[in-house]
Amino acid sequence: MLSAKLLGAALNRLGQPQVVGEMIAGFMLGPVVLGQLFPSFHQQLFDSSAITQLKVLSELGILLFMFVIGAEFRFPLKQSKTGFHAMVIGAFSIVIPFSLGAAIAPWLYEHFASTGTSRLAFVLFIGTVFSVTAFPVLARILKERGMLGTQTGAIALLAAAMSDVVAWMLIAAVAMVNGQDSDWMALVVRGGCLLLLVAFSFLVLKPLLNRWLAAEGKLAQPMVLVALLAGVMIYGSLTHALQVHAVFGAFLFGLCLPRDQRLLDMIIERLEHVSLIILMPCFFALAGLSTTSSAFTGLGAWVLLVILLVAVTAKIFGSALGARLVGCSWSTSLSIGALMNTRGLMELVVLKIGLDMGIIGSELFTALVVMTIVTTLMTGPLMNLQEKKIFPVRNSSTPSALPPVDL
Repeated sequence: MLSAKLLGAALNRLGQPQVVGEMIAGFMLGPVVLGQLFPSFHQQLFDSSAITQLKVLSELGILLFMFVIGAEFRFPLKQSKTGFHAMVIGAFSIVIPFSLGAAIAPWLYEHFASTGTSRLAFVLFIGTVFSVTAFPVLARILKERGMLGTQTGAIALLAAAMSDVVAWMLIAAVAMVNGQDSDWMALVVRGGCLLLLVAFSFLVLKPLLNRWLAAEGKLAQPMVLVALLAGVMIYGSLTHALQVHAVFGAFLFGLCLPRDQRLLDMIIERLEHVSLIILMPCFFALAGLSTTSSAFTGLGAWVLLVILLVAVTAKIFGSALGARLVGCSWSTSLSIGALMNTRGLMELVVLKIGLDMGIIGSELFTALVVMTIVTTLMTGPLMNLQEKKIFPVRNSSTPSALPPVDL
C-alpha cells in the first residue's frame, strides 16, 4: 500500500496520473525488479500464503472498484451533434485498434497462447486489449489539465465512455467463447441468460432501486450500504456462474443505480476510498507478481516492440482519423488521438481477466502490462507538445467545425 501511494505521489508531482505510479509500483514488487534484486527476500515476502491473501483482497478490491465505476458512469452528453461526433470517433478508436490487434493475434497465438486456449477467444481478446481506453484515468487527466469543459476534452471523454462500454461487452463475449469452440449450444444458452440478466437489471431492478433510494433520509441508513455490497457480490456471483468474469456483474449492478449525486457521494465516501487506498494496491501487487523477466529477452523483446508500435499507432491515428472525418483540424484530431491512447487501470483489469481465464500466459501478460504503462505515460507529454505548439494549435478566432460543449 505504501509502495503504491508513495510512487503514485512521486509520479503525480511529475504531471502523471497517480494511478500510473501505483501500477508501476506493483510491477516493481514483482519478480522483474524486486525479485531480481533481492530474490530470497522476495520469495519470503510473497510466499504461497501471502499470495492467497493478496488474491482475496485484490478480488474484493476490483469488484468494488468496478461497481464504483458503474455507479459513477455518466455519458457526458448535452448536444446531439457532439454525441454523433463522439460516436464516430469512438467507433474508429475501437474498430481500427481491434482490427490491427486481431491481425497480429495469430502470430502471438502460435508463440504465447496458453495450452488449450480457444483460438477465437484469443483473437477476440487481443483485439479488445488494443481497443481499450481508460475512461476514469482520462477523466482525471482532463480535470487536472482544465480540459473538461473544452470541445476536445468533451468529445474525447464521451468517445472513451463508449469505448469502455463496448470493451466490456467484448470481454463478456471472450469469456463466453473461451473453451466453447465446439459447444455452441452451451454458448447460446449462456449468452441468452446474460441478456436476460441485463434486461432484468434495467427493466426491473433499476426502477425498484430508484424508488427505494428516493425516500427521504434513506441514504443515511446503514442498510443501504449492506444492500449495495450484497448486490455487488450477488451480481458478481451470477456472472461468474455464467462463466463471465465477476467484475462484469459488479459493473452491471453499478449501472443499475440511479444517477443521483447524493448517492454517488455516499458511495465515494464509504466504498471508493477503501477500494482505491487499501484494496487496489493488492491488485497491483498481484498483477506485478504475474510478470516475468523472460518477456524482455529473445523473441519477447521483439514482441514487446511490435505490441507498442501497433497499440500506439492504431489508437492515436484511428481516433485522429475519426476526428478528421467529422471536421476537426489535424491539431484537434491528434490531441483527441493522444487522449484516447490512455489505457490505465481499465486495461490492467482486462489483462488480469485474460490471465485468470488462461487466455494469455505470463510472458504476453508482462509485455501488455508494459504497453499499458507506456501508453498511459505518453498522454501527458504528448499533450504538452500540443500546448507548446510543436503540433500547431488552431487560432481561437477560427470558427470550429464542432459546437462548444458545456459540461
